[in-house]
Amino acid sequence: MNLKNTRILNLIIAAIVAIALLINWTPATAQQRTSLTVSAAISLSPALTEIKTVYQTSNPNVNITYNFGASGALAQQIQQGAPVDVFLSAATKQMDALQQANLLLNQTRRNLLTNRLVLIVPKNSAVLTDFKQLADAKIKKIAIGEPNSVPVGQYAQEMLTKLGLWQQIKPKLVLGNNVRQVLTFVESRNVDAGIVYATDGKTSDKVTVQLTAAANLHSPIVYPLAVIRNSRHPAAAKTFVEFLAGDRAKIVFQKYGFGLAR
Repeated sequence: MNLKNTRILNLIIAAIVAIALLINWTPATAQQRTSLTVSAAISLSPALTEIKTVYQTSNPNVNITYNFGASGALAQQIQQGAPVDVFLSAATKQMDALQQANLLLNQTRRNLLTNRLVLIVPKNSAVLTDFKQLADAKIKKIAIGEPNSVPVGQYAQEMLTKLGLWQQIKPKLVLGNNVRQVLTFVESRNVDAGIVYATDGKTSDKVTVQLTAAANLHSPIVYPLAVIRNSRHPAAAKTFVEFLAGDRAKIVFQKYGFGLAR
C-alpha cells in the first residue's frame, strides 16, 4: 500500500472512531440531564427565580421550569393530570385537596414558609390608618384575590369578615385571578386599595403599604410544598425539595420577606 492510500485509510479510521465516540457519548449525556416542572404560587416567583439560578449552578444537569399562578388553579391542573413534579402552594387548603386525592408522594409534604397580609394603596394617595376605613365613601374600589381559588383572597375574606366589613364593602370589590393581578390593579390606580401579601407589597415602588393585618384575623398564611406522586423524576424532585428547605434557599426567601415555617 503506497503512502497516499495509507493516509486515506488512517483518515477513514479516525473518522469512524470519532463517530463511534460521538454516538456513545450523546445518549449518556442526554440521560444525565433531568427536567423538573415546578408549579408554584405566583407570590413566590421573584424568590424562586433567584433560587433556580443558585440551584443550577451546583446542579447543571437539572433543568427547572416554573409554572406560576394562583394556588387553586395550579392544584386543579394537577388534579387533571398536568405533568408536575413539585407543587408549592400559598395555602394548606389546596395541598390538603391533593393529599386527600392521593396525589402527593408519601412523606414529601412539609410546610416551608409564612407570610403576612397587608393593605396597599397607590403611591401618594389616600392615607388609611384602619381597615374599617375601607367602608368610607371615598374608597370606591378595593382589589382582593378571588376567594375561592386565590389564597390571598381567602385570607382577605376571612379578615374582612372578622372585622365585620365583608358585607359592607362587597359591592366595592374587584377580584383578581392571582395576587400579582391585585398588585397591578393598585399600581395602575384602577382601584383605591388592595389586599396582598407583605412580600408582594415590597416588590413595587408604585404602592404604599399602609396596614398589616393582625395574625389572629385570618388563617395562618403557610406555604406547603410536596413532590407529586406521578412525578417523572421523583428522586430529582425530592433533592430539589430538600434544597428549598435548606439554608441556602432560606437566605433567599428571607431576603424577599418570607418567614420560615416551624
